[in-house]
Amino acid sequence: MEEAELRYWLALSRAPGLGARGSVRLLDRVGSPRELFENGASAIAGEVLKPETVAWLRSPDWGEIKSGLAWLDQPGHHLITIQDSRYSSLLRQISDPPPLLFVKGDPELLSLPQIAIVGSRNPSHSGHQTARDFARYLADTGLCITSGLAMGIDGAAHDGALAANGLTIAVAATGLDRVYPSRHRDLAHRIASQGALISEFPPGTSALRHHFPRRNRIISGLSLGVLVIEAAIHSGSLITARQAVEQGREVFAIPGSIHSPLARGCHALIRQGAKLVENAHDVVEELGPLLAHLSLVPDSESPVPAEGRKEWDGEYRLLLQGMDYDPTSVDLLIERTGLTAESVSSMLLRLELEGYVSPSPGGRYCLTGKYQPPSGPESLS
Repeated sequence: MEEAELRYWLALSRAPGLGARGSVRLLDRVGSPRELFENGASAIAGEVLKPETVAWLRSPDWGEIKSGLAWLDQPGHHLITIQDSRYSSLLRQISDPPPLLFVKGDPELLSLPQIAIVGSRNPSHSGHQTARDFARYLADTGLCITSGLAMGIDGAAHDGALAANGLTIAVAATGLDRVYPSRHRDLAHRIASQGALISEFPPGTSALRHHFPRRNRIISGLSLGVLVIEAAIHSGSLITARQAVEQGREVFAIPGSIHSPLARGCHALIRQGAKLVENAHDVVEELGPLLAHLSLVPDSESPVPAEGRKEWDGEYRLLLQGMDYDPTSVDLLIERTGLTAESVSSMLLRLELEGYVSPSPGGRYCLTGKYQPPSGPESLS
C-alpha cells in the first residue's frame, strides 16, 4: 500500500469517538479513507457524529500519524485493512470488525484455522500445565493457537504452541510498540518470530481497562472456537466466551474440582451449553468438517502422550493412590498411606519434578492429568 493511502487509514484509526462500527459504516458508504478525508463534508452528511469526530474527519492532525508511519516502516510490520484479501474472513463477519489491524510478524496467519485458548491470569500449576499441553497438542494438528498475551493461561497457551513449533497469534490491548504485561516481552518476541502479534490500536496506545473487551472480541472473532481453562465466575474469559456465542463460534470448557473457585466459570459455561472437554481430541472431533484438511490428533485420553507417562510401583504407587485431583494435605496423605513424613516429602518432590503432582496453596498437593489411575478395582494395601 502506498504511503498516501496508509496515512488515510492511520488517520481513520485515530478518529475520536468513531469506533469500529462507525468506521466500517462510513467506509461502506464512501468506499475508502481517502474519499472520507478528502470529501469530508459530503461524506459525513446525514451522519450523527460527535463534534470531536466531525472536527477530526474534516481536519486530522497529520503530525500524530507520523509515529504510525515510522512503525510501519520497520521490517515485519504490516497494516491489514478490512478491504485487504489477507484480512480474516471470519473476523469480517462479526458485528463490529476492526477496520484495520496492525501486525508484527506473519499477516498470512490471520486466515488460518484458529482455536482460541483463554483463562485465569492466576491459574493453578495444573491449569497452567493443562493450557500448555492442550495448546501444544492442538498446534501439532495444524491449528493456529490464538490468545491475548496475558499472564497465566494465555501465556501458557502461546508457549505450548511455540514448543510444538506451531503457529500462534497474540491479540494485544495496546499498540504494538509496547508489550503488556512487560514480563511477556521475551514471549512476545518469540511470537513475532514464529507467529504474529496483532492489535487494532495504533502505536503509542497504552493499556486501558476498556481495551480488553475490545481485544477479546477479536480473539473470538478470529477463531473457530474458544477453549476456556480455569476461570472464576467473574473472569474476563467469560466475556470472551459470551462474545464467541454471539459470533456463532463454538465454546469449550474444561471442568475442574467443585471446591475450586477457578472451576466455577467453566462449570457455568457448561451449564449454559459449552462443550465439556476432557482431552484435546474432543475439540478436534467437535469442530469436525471445519478441520477436515488438518492432521487428526492421535486417539488419546489426555493431551499428554502415552510415552510421557510411567508406571509407579511400591510406595510411589501407594502414595499416588492416596492422592486426589483436589488438593490434599501432607498430613492426610501420611494418614492414608501409613508412610513416614520424611518418605512422603521426598516422594512428593520427585513426583512434582516429573509432573505427576502439583503443589497447591497451604502446602497441599494434587494429581495432574499426567497420572492415569490403574484400571479395575484397586486398594491402598
